[in-house]
Amino acid sequence: MRGFDWDDIQAFLAISRAGRLTVAAQQMGVDHSTLSRRVAALEASLGVKLFDRSSLGFVLTPEGERVLSDAESMESLALRMRHRLEDASIGLTGTVRIGTPEGFGTYFLAPRIAQLSVAHPNLEIELIANPRMFSLSKREADLAVSMTRPAQGRVYAHRLTDYALGVYASRDYLATHRRIATRRDLLTHPWVGYVEDQMWSAELNYLPQISNTLVPTIRISNVISQAAAVSGGVGLGVLPCFIARTDANLVRLFADEIALARSYWLVTLAETRDVARVKLLADFIREQCAGTWFLEG
Repeated sequence: MRGFDWDDIQAFLAISRAGRLTVAAQQMGVDHSTLSRRVAALEASLGVKLFDRSSLGFVLTPEGERVLSDAESMESLALRMRHRLEDASIGLTGTVRIGTPEGFGTYFLAPRIAQLSVAHPNLEIELIANPRMFSLSKREADLAVSMTRPAQGRVYAHRLTDYALGVYASRDYLATHRRIATRRDLLTHPWVGYVEDQMWSAELNYLPQISNTLVPTIRISNVISQAAAVSGGVGLGVLPCFIARTDANLVRLFADEIALARSYWLVTLAETRDVARVKLLADFIREQCAGTWFLEG
Protein backbone atom coordinates (compact mmCIF):
# COMPACT_ATOMS: atom_id res chain seq x y z
CA MET A 1 0.00 0.00 0.00
CA ARG A 2 1.47 3.34 -1.04
CA GLY A 3 1.19 6.44 1.15
CA PHE A 4 -1.87 8.64 0.96
CA ASP A 5 -2.59 12.31 1.55
CA TRP A 6 -4.61 13.64 4.50
CA ASP A 7 -6.71 15.53 1.93
CA ASP A 8 -7.79 12.14 0.56
CA ILE A 9 -9.12 11.14 3.99
CA GLN A 10 -11.01 14.41 4.31
CA ALA A 11 -12.53 13.91 0.88
CA PHE A 12 -13.62 10.39 1.84
CA LEU A 13 -15.23 11.65 5.07
CA ALA A 14 -17.04 14.47 3.29
CA ILE A 15 -18.58 12.18 0.68
CA SER A 16 -19.51 9.50 3.22
CA ARG A 17 -21.42 12.13 5.23
CA ALA A 18 -23.03 14.00 2.36
CA GLY A 19 -23.83 10.97 0.20
CA ARG A 20 -23.41 13.01 -2.98
CA LEU A 21 -20.23 14.20 -4.66
CA THR A 22 -21.52 17.66 -5.61
CA VAL A 23 -22.83 18.36 -2.09
CA ALA A 24 -19.57 17.24 -0.48
CA ALA A 25 -17.55 19.35 -2.91
CA GLN A 26 -19.65 22.41 -2.13
CA GLN A 27 -19.20 21.87 1.61
CA MET A 28 -15.43 21.56 1.22
CA GLY A 29 -15.17 24.45 -1.21
CA VAL A 30 -13.48 22.45 -3.97
CA ASP A 31 -14.37 21.32 -7.44
CA HIS A 32 -16.24 17.99 -7.57
CA SER A 33 -13.68 16.57 -9.99
CA THR A 34 -10.93 17.28 -7.44
CA LEU A 35 -12.90 15.47 -4.78
CA SER A 36 -13.47 12.51 -7.08
CA ARG A 37 -9.73 12.27 -7.82
CA ARG A 38 -8.91 12.33 -4.10
CA VAL A 39 -11.25 9.45 -3.35
CA ALA A 40 -9.92 7.50 -6.32
CA ALA A 41 -6.39 8.06 -5.02
CA LEU A 42 -7.37 6.80 -1.57
CA GLU A 43 -9.01 3.71 -3.07
CA ALA A 44 -5.88 3.04 -5.10
CA SER A 45 -3.60 3.45 -2.08
CA LEU A 46 -5.73 1.13 0.08
CA GLY A 47 -6.45 -1.34 -2.70
CA VAL A 48 -10.20 -1.45 -1.94
CA LYS A 49 -13.39 0.03 -3.33
CA LEU A 50 -14.83 2.48 -0.79
CA PHE A 51 -18.08 3.50 -2.46
CA ASP A 52 -20.77 2.05 -4.68
CA ARG A 53 -21.67 4.81 -7.10
CA SER A 54 -25.18 5.17 -8.51
CA SER A 55 -27.66 7.79 -9.69
CA LEU A 56 -28.82 8.06 -6.06
CA GLY A 57 -25.37 8.98 -4.79
CA PHE A 58 -22.40 7.40 -3.02
CA VAL A 59 -23.00 4.48 -0.64
CA LEU A 60 -20.23 3.02 1.50
CA THR A 61 -19.13 -0.51 0.66
CA PRO A 62 -18.42 -2.92 3.56
CA GLU A 63 -14.74 -2.02 3.16
CA GLY A 64 -15.69 1.66 3.19
CA GLU A 65 -17.62 1.19 6.44
CA ARG A 66 -14.53 -0.29 8.06
CA VAL A 67 -12.31 2.52 6.78
CA LEU A 68 -14.82 5.13 8.01
CA SER A 69 -14.22 4.29 11.67
CA ASP A 70 -10.45 4.68 11.30
CA ALA A 71 -10.83 7.86 9.25
CA GLU A 72 -13.02 9.42 11.94
CA SER A 73 -10.42 8.49 14.57
CA MET A 74 -7.74 10.19 12.48
CA GLU A 75 -9.95 13.25 12.12
CA SER A 76 -10.53 13.38 15.88
CA LEU A 77 -6.79 13.19 16.52
CA ALA A 78 -6.15 16.00 14.03
CA LEU A 79 -8.80 18.14 15.73
CA ARG A 80 -7.29 17.56 19.17
CA MET A 81 -3.84 18.49 17.90
CA ARG A 82 -5.14 21.68 16.31
CA HIS A 83 -7.21 22.76 19.28
CA ARG A 84 -4.39 22.16 21.77
CA LEU A 85 -2.25 24.60 19.79
CA GLU A 86 -4.93 27.27 19.72
CA ASP A 87 -4.45 30.22 22.03
CA ALA A 88 -7.38 30.72 24.36
CA SER A 89 -8.05 34.17 22.96
CA ILE A 90 -8.10 32.81 19.42
CA GLY A 91 -10.65 30.25 20.56
CA LEU A 92 -13.22 33.02 21.03
CA THR A 93 -13.18 33.86 17.34
CA GLY A 94 -14.38 31.75 14.45
CA THR A 95 -17.57 29.75 14.21
CA VAL A 96 -19.35 27.46 16.64
CA ARG A 97 -22.47 25.56 15.55
CA ILE A 98 -25.16 24.19 17.84
CA GLY A 99 -27.95 21.86 16.77
CA THR A 100 -31.16 21.88 18.81
CA PRO A 101 -34.78 20.73 18.66
CA GLU A 102 -36.88 23.42 16.99
CA GLY A 103 -38.81 24.39 20.12
CA PHE A 104 -35.72 24.81 22.31
CA GLY A 105 -33.82 26.69 19.65
CA THR A 106 -36.66 29.00 18.63
CA TYR A 107 -38.37 29.82 21.91
CA PHE A 108 -35.47 29.61 24.35
CA LEU A 109 -32.01 29.90 22.83
CA ALA A 110 -32.55 32.29 19.90
CA PRO A 111 -33.87 35.17 22.07
CA ARG A 112 -30.82 34.85 24.34
CA ILE A 113 -28.06 34.71 21.72
CA ALA A 114 -27.75 38.50 21.76
CA GLN A 115 -26.17 38.34 25.24
CA LEU A 116 -23.38 36.14 23.95
CA SER A 117 -22.97 38.09 20.72
CA VAL A 118 -22.55 41.39 22.53
CA ALA A 119 -19.98 39.93 24.94
CA HIS A 120 -18.00 38.19 22.15
CA PRO A 121 -18.52 40.12 18.89
CA ASN A 122 -15.85 38.13 17.02
CA LEU A 123 -17.59 34.83 17.68
CA GLU A 124 -19.86 33.53 14.91
CA ILE A 125 -22.74 31.42 16.20
CA GLU A 126 -24.70 29.06 13.96
CA LEU A 127 -28.00 27.83 15.42
CA ILE A 128 -29.58 24.88 13.60
CA ALA A 129 -33.04 24.45 15.12
CA ASN A 130 -34.56 21.44 13.36
CA PRO A 131 -36.82 18.53 14.40
CA ARG A 132 -34.15 15.83 14.26
CA MET A 133 -31.15 14.29 16.00
CA PHE A 134 -27.73 15.76 15.24
CA SER A 135 -24.62 13.64 14.71
CA LEU A 136 -21.56 15.26 16.24
CA SER A 137 -19.31 12.49 14.91
CA LYS A 138 -20.38 13.51 11.40
CA ARG A 139 -19.56 17.16 12.25
CA GLU A 140 -23.16 18.29 11.80
CA ALA A 141 -22.62 20.51 14.84
CA ASP A 142 -20.00 21.33 17.48
CA LEU A 143 -22.48 20.69 20.27
CA ALA A 144 -26.11 19.67 20.37
CA VAL A 145 -29.19 19.69 22.56
CA SER A 146 -30.94 16.31 22.54
CA MET A 147 -34.11 14.86 24.04
CA THR A 148 -32.28 11.67 25.00
CA ARG A 149 -28.86 10.86 26.39
CA PRO A 150 -26.67 9.35 23.64
CA ALA A 151 -26.08 5.65 24.18
CA GLN A 152 -22.81 5.50 22.24
CA GLY A 153 -20.09 7.55 20.62
CA ARG A 154 -17.16 9.63 21.90
CA VAL A 155 -19.38 12.26 23.47
CA TYR A 156 -20.13 13.85 26.82
CA ALA A 157 -23.75 14.40 27.83
CA HIS A 158 -24.94 16.76 30.55
CA ARG A 159 -28.56 16.89 31.66
CA LEU A 160 -29.65 20.47 31.05
CA THR A 161 -33.16 20.61 32.41
CA ASP A 162 -36.50 18.88 32.63
CA TYR A 163 -39.46 20.58 30.97
CA ALA A 164 -43.19 20.34 31.49
CA LEU A 165 -45.86 19.53 28.90
CA GLY A 166 -49.62 19.72 29.08
CA VAL A 167 -52.83 19.32 27.11
CA TYR A 168 -53.94 22.52 25.38
CA ALA A 169 -56.81 23.90 23.34
CA SER A 170 -57.56 27.37 22.03
CA ARG A 171 -60.04 29.69 23.72
CA ASP A 172 -62.00 29.88 20.46
CA TYR A 173 -62.15 26.11 20.18
CA LEU A 174 -63.41 25.70 23.75
CA ALA A 175 -66.06 28.36 23.19
CA THR A 176 -67.49 26.73 20.05
CA HIS A 177 -67.23 22.99 20.75
CA ARG A 178 -68.83 20.62 23.19
CA ARG A 179 -67.83 21.12 26.79
CA ILE A 180 -64.80 19.36 28.25
CA ALA A 181 -65.72 18.72 31.89
CA THR A 182 -63.86 15.45 32.59
CA ARG A 183 -60.82 13.62 31.27
CA ARG A 184 -63.17 11.21 29.52
CA ASP A 185 -64.47 14.14 27.45
CA LEU A 186 -61.00 14.56 25.95
CA LEU A 187 -61.52 11.37 23.94
CA THR A 188 -64.47 12.87 22.05
CA HIS A 189 -62.44 15.69 20.48
CA PRO A 190 -59.96 15.76 17.58
CA TRP A 191 -56.27 15.68 18.46
CA VAL A 192 -53.08 16.94 16.88
CA GLY A 193 -50.10 14.56 16.89
CA TYR A 194 -46.88 13.76 15.06
CA VAL A 195 -46.54 12.22 11.62
CA GLU A 196 -45.38 8.77 12.67
CA ASP A 197 -42.47 8.39 10.26
CA GLN A 198 -41.33 11.94 11.13
CA MET A 199 -41.27 11.29 14.89
CA TRP A 200 -37.50 11.65 15.27
CA SER A 201 -37.44 10.67 18.95
CA ALA A 202 -39.52 8.18 20.93
CA GLU A 203 -39.79 10.90 23.58
CA LEU A 204 -42.26 12.69 21.29
CA ASN A 205 -44.84 9.91 21.60
CA TYR A 206 -46.99 11.74 24.15
CA LEU A 207 -50.55 10.63 23.41
CA PRO A 208 -50.33 7.13 24.98
CA GLN A 209 -49.68 8.88 28.29
CA ILE A 210 -53.08 10.55 27.93
CA SER A 211 -54.93 7.47 26.71
CA ASN A 212 -53.99 4.33 24.78
CA THR A 213 -57.04 4.84 22.60
CA LEU A 214 -56.11 8.31 21.35
CA VAL A 215 -55.43 8.54 17.61
CA PRO A 216 -54.61 11.97 16.17
CA THR A 217 -56.78 13.16 13.32
CA ILE A 218 -54.27 15.85 12.35
CA ARG A 219 -50.61 14.88 12.11
CA ILE A 220 -47.89 17.54 11.89
CA SER A 221 -44.14 16.97 11.74
CA ASN A 222 -42.93 19.67 14.15
CA VAL A 223 -44.01 21.17 17.45
CA ILE A 224 -44.08 24.81 16.32
CA SER A 225 -46.62 24.02 13.61
CA GLN A 226 -48.57 21.85 16.06
CA ALA A 227 -48.82 24.79 18.46
CA ALA A 228 -50.03 27.02 15.64
CA ALA A 229 -52.66 24.46 14.62
CA VAL A 230 -53.97 24.04 18.17
CA SER A 231 -54.06 27.82 18.59
CA GLY A 232 -55.97 28.03 15.31
CA GLY A 233 -58.71 25.81 16.72
CA VAL A 234 -58.11 22.52 14.94
CA GLY A 235 -58.36 20.47 18.15
CA LEU A 236 -56.43 19.45 21.25
CA GLY A 237 -52.72 18.78 21.53
CA VAL A 238 -49.84 18.09 23.90
CA LEU A 239 -47.44 21.04 23.91
CA PRO A 240 -44.38 22.07 25.93
CA CYS A 241 -45.56 24.62 28.48
CA PHE A 242 -42.69 26.99 27.67
CA ILE A 243 -44.02 27.24 24.12
CA ALA A 244 -47.74 27.34 24.92
CA ARG A 245 -47.46 30.13 27.49
CA THR A 246 -46.24 32.52 24.77
CA ASP A 247 -49.71 32.34 23.15
CA ALA A 248 -52.53 33.91 25.18
CA ASN A 249 -55.08 32.04 23.07
CA LEU A 250 -53.97 28.66 24.40
CA VAL A 251 -55.59 27.20 27.51
CA ARG A 252 -54.15 24.32 29.50
CA LEU A 253 -56.62 21.57 30.44
CA PHE A 254 -56.51 19.44 33.60
CA ALA A 255 -53.14 20.84 34.66
CA ASP A 256 -53.33 19.10 38.05
CA GLU A 257 -54.23 15.74 36.54
CA ILE A 258 -52.21 15.64 33.33
CA ALA A 259 -48.59 16.68 33.81
CA LEU A 260 -46.01 15.23 31.43
CA ALA A 261 -42.27 15.82 31.59
CA ARG A 262 -39.28 15.34 29.33
CA SER A 263 -35.59 16.27 29.52
CA TYR A 264 -33.04 18.15 27.44
CA TRP A 265 -29.41 16.98 27.29
CA LEU A 266 -26.38 19.00 26.20
CA VAL A 267 -24.01 16.86 24.13
CA THR A 268 -20.41 17.68 23.17
CA LEU A 269 -17.64 15.75 21.42
CA ALA A 270 -14.88 14.43 23.66
CA GLU A 271 -12.16 15.98 21.50
CA THR A 272 -13.70 19.47 21.24
CA ARG A 273 -15.56 19.98 24.53
CA ASP A 274 -12.63 21.98 25.98
CA VAL A 275 -12.16 24.19 22.92
CA ALA A 276 -12.67 27.74 24.19
CA ARG A 277 -15.55 28.74 21.92
CA VAL A 278 -17.36 25.40 22.37
CA LYS A 279 -16.92 25.52 26.14
CA LEU A 280 -18.14 29.12 26.19
CA LEU A 281 -21.39 28.27 24.42
CA ALA A 282 -21.91 25.12 26.48
CA ASP A 283 -21.42 27.03 29.74
CA PHE A 284 -23.73 29.80 28.53
CA ILE A 285 -26.52 27.34 27.73
CA ARG A 286 -26.15 25.59 31.08
CA GLU A 287 -26.31 28.91 32.92
CA GLN A 288 -29.37 30.03 30.98
CA CYS A 289 -31.17 26.74 31.69
CA ALA A 290 -30.69 27.03 35.46
CA GLY A 291 -33.88 27.56 37.46
CA THR A 292 -37.53 26.63 36.91
CA TRP A 293 -38.22 28.45 33.61
CA PHE A 294 -38.91 25.22 31.71
CA LEU A 295 -41.11 23.75 34.43
CA GLU A 296 -43.50 26.65 34.74
CA GLY A 297 -46.93 26.01 33.28
